[in-house]
Amino acid sequence: MSDVSDMQLLLDYARQNSEAAFAELVRRHVNLVYSAALRHVGIATQAEEIAQAVFIILARKAGRLREGLILEAWLFETTRFTALSFLRGERRRQFREQEAYMQSTLRQSDSDPAWQELSPLLDEAMMRLARKEREAIVLRFFKERSLGEVAAALKIREPAAQMRVIRALEKLRSYFLKRGISSTTAIIAGAVSANSVHAAPAGLAKAVSAAALAKGAAASTSTLTLVKGALKIMAWTKTQTVVATAVGILLVAGVAALTVTKIQDHRTLPAGRQPDQLAKAKMADAKNLAICNILYAEHNRGQFPTNLDQIDAYTNRYPVSAIGDFQIVYQGSVKRIHKPADIIIIQGAQPWHIADGKWAKVYAFADGHAEVQARADNDFRVFELRHSLPPPAGTQ
Repeated sequence: MSDVSDMQLLLDYARQNSEAAFAELVRRHVNLVYSAALRHVGIATQAEEIAQAVFIILARKAGRLREGLILEAWLFETTRFTALSFLRGERRRQFREQEAYMQSTLRQSDSDPAWQELSPLLDEAMMRLARKEREAIVLRFFKERSLGEVAAALKIREPAAQMRVIRALEKLRSYFLKRGISSTTAIIAGAVSANSVHAAPAGLAKAVSAAALAKGAAASTSTLTLVKGALKIMAWTKTQTVVATAVGILLVAGVAALTVTKIQDHRTLPAGRQPDQLAKAKMADAKNLAICNILYAEHNRGQFPTNLDQIDAYTNRYPVSAIGDFQIVYQGSVKRIHKPADIIIIQGAQPWHIADGKWAKVYAFADGHAEVQARADNDFRVFELRHSLPPPAGTQ
């Protein structure tokens, strides 16, 4: 079956209930799905359960997927949604331990320092790309297809495929740079090609095929919960903008990145110059406050809290060591935020002195990342105005 396309295999399964066709799809793509799941949760057994749920969803949707679908990209996205379902559930309480495990695993591997920096942010960065760009990157670097094969799959000419890949890589480079990782498109391409997909555990493909072909009938309760949660998120994305989904879903799972930037020219701090311990502590608090605000909004019809007392119920799970050092900036609806990476929702109440006689102030944004901004004086008003939303009409 190696010469049969993914879409033909899907049709064979959907129309003829061909178990062999579906098993071939699992064989082709289980490594991609498992590897993506592992980046999200960091624990092999949980990644295996997520992979099983993803292929159960594929089996259920096989007959309804659009013609011309790039299955690899669809599986990549569905794996992310399923991982978010995992993180949103009762297992969310384990997120800190999983995050620590992921970081220790990264430190144990010396093979590719660039990958150690990129991998925690890669899947989030990929979801910021336009669908066609994401498809090109998944095919070219995750699945290691030639440009000719990418062009054929996307039904465009090879030069157009090459330009699409170049544009997407540049967007990824820009995303990483804004989060404190200075790299090149060549390094990003090489790191993703070499490290993004690894062999799934032996026997996983067979187990996944069996569960998916039964469409979950024999799956565990926890796996079926994952499927239900992922399908709910996928349905939501059809009626919400990508940005609203990022704000309303991604941050609920606690998937947030910390960044350190300089306000003067928006470059990252020089290599080797790490933020001091106070900055690290303030960024950790700011990130957790952002998560608490998003959790509050999810449970209050998309409205952010108006004061920090309202998020007390969430700080037990996402503790803040010095909540009095922060203030709420944005109190409106999630739906008003169209560029979450640019909008401040929490900021430090006061700046503090850092090296070289400069001042620093911490901010948390609507996409969950935290930044410490630094400047020679202590006047941050221009930056704050640039990254704030005006009050809704009629409220001034």
